[in-house]
Amino acid sequence: MFKKFMGCLALAITTILVAVGCNSGTRLQNDEVTKSSSETNVLQIWWDKGYNIQEDEILQQIVSNWQQESGEKAEIKFYTADDIAQKTRRAIQAGNPPDILFSSRAEYPLLAWQGKLEDVSEVIEPVEQFYTSAAKKAAYLYNNIAKKRSYYSVPLHQGTIHIFYWKDLLAGIGKEASDIPHSWDQFWQFWQEAQSKFQQEKQQNIYGLGLPFSVKASDTYYLFEQILEAYNVTILDAESKLTVDNPDVRQGIIDCLKWYSEFFQQGYVPPSSLAWLDPDNNREFLNRNVLMTPNPTLSIATALLKDKEVYAKDLGTMEFPNKPDGNPMKHIVSVRQAVILAEAKNKQIAKEFLTYFTQPEIINNYLKSAGGRYLPVLTTVTKDSFWTNSQDLHISTATKTLTNEGQTRLFYSVQDPIYSSVLEENLWGQALNSIALNKISPEQAADEAIAQIKKIFAEWK
Repeated sequence: MFKKFMGCLALAITTILVAVGCNSGTRLQNDEVTKSSSETNVLQIWWDKGYNIQEDEILQQIVSNWQQESGEKAEIKFYTADDIAQKTRRAIQAGNPPDILFSSRAEYPLLAWQGKLEDVSEVIEPVEQFYTSAAKKAAYLYNNIAKKRSYYSVPLHQGTIHIFYWKDLLAGIGKEASDIPHSWDQFWQFWQEAQSKFQQEKQQNIYGLGLPFSVKASDTYYLFEQILEAYNVTILDAESKLTVDNPDVRQGIIDCLKWYSEFFQQGYVPPSSLAWLDPDNNREFLNRNVLMTPNPTLSIATALLKDKEVYAKDLGTMEFPNKPDGNPMKHIVSVRQAVILAEAKNKQIAKEFLTYFTQPEIINNYLKSAGGRYLPVLTTVTKDSFWTNSQDLHISTATKTLTNEGQTRLFYSVQDPIYSSVLEENLWGQALNSIALNKISPEQAADEAIAQIKKIFAEWK
């Protein structure tokens, strides 16, 4: 009993730390858009605040080391993912942007298209041969002002959605990881049946599925884009043309919205999912309120690193099941990148810092010190046994998925930057939220989303 109590206490503390890590930072970095950027001799770096303190600490150490080696001065500020995009937008409008920006929410393809990013080819080309093809494609963007395609971002790491689940909870109802089906319908039915067993046999109120339904969470559109991929619903064709006027595509969107929303309507998803922010499905899972949740990074696993027994024995990580047609899933990859703003005051120094940062040994140390939440985009780094160690099923599973390039693809925004606005406005989140909250039909939600997509493309083109 004591061991069980201490395990629960450790997990509770971990959950609190995750919550603090996800939400702190805004008050530390107040509105400094005009003040700090006026210091023209100091490299200004704005960065997403990490999900754990180690991420921020290792980055600060790298910046400090670079200052000592280069003799330059730098200042790094951390902001929450929700705040950094808004602050950057205001800074660009005010003519005082940071020199370097790393934001998981910023839609770089659209910023490049608008001519707001600096060409960083001189940073990429010395290590170009070591980047994955997905990373190079994600960074090689079109500038509609300069009328050219070039490298406008520097890939640092990558991730894709995996399924996280509690093996020990499943064991409580007589199930093992090997019992989880890999066929589409049976896979989702497994979690529904598991929830029912908990309620009937254990008298325990736990939800089978931790699926986001909110407009504010980028996880919502990420997961729904993955569901569209599962059902082979293509929004942009090979020539980057919208297909939403195709009756089959419209029906595919309707079917996916109906499939997804029925889990909420049938009570297999927490009602709070209507208002989740990106960290909230992590919290619900870590608090053991849901049996499984999809997540686009390994942040859930890294949150449990200090409890080695829970990390190694209780937590499960797996790829998505096969598509409904029986074919292997093609996972959507998000390549996280740093950029230099076109109006930055220290562009050359910024390029020197990013050249230093992307050295294989330095970027590898950064990613490992951050607990492996994200995976490398440099093939030389991926060869490190840290990423392929079969004893760590969380990281090795993610590495296997992301190195299988035939079974991965990028978001449509890389194909056409205008699609960035579809993601930024979270039209899929709006559609799902309206079905669940406002009780509109999947047909109406699909038609409203299609109309919005067409409007966005018409306004930009």
